[in-house]
Amino acid sequence: MRYLLDTHTFLWAYGQSDQLPKQVRTVLENTSTEVFVSAVTFWEIGIKLRAKRLNVGGKTASDLIDEAQTMGFVIIHLGAEEAASQQNLSEDTHFDPFDRMLIWQAISRKMILISGDREFKGFEKDGLRLFWK
Repeated sequence: MRYLLDTHTFLWAYGQSDQLPKQVRTVLENTSTEVFVSAVTFWEIGIKLRAKRLNVGGKTASDLIDEAQTMGFVIIHLGAEEAASQQNLSEDTHFDPFDRMLIWQAISRKMILISGDREFKGFEKDGLRLFWK
């Protein structure tokens, strides 16, 4: 299985938060699964750090790239065609650009998005597969 982490999921995994459900932790610890973190996540983290809306113990967004790789996660990049084609999403009530791009990456790359965001269910009609238990 191929999983893409939503930004909060990555941050909670990094911080070893109790907010991660046991089933999610099990997936993240399973060495036979492929777990990905998007460049979009580090962009979002960088913006939140700059705005002082996030604290990750003095780490920078760039530091977290190395941390993600140390945790065994694979970093995926965002290409121009992929960014442009997210307009194909038909859901028209949730317009957070980071969320929409992560959702589109999960759909277009045939990954399962690990996210506890309940608003994402609206994207299932576009092909989004979610995991959170």
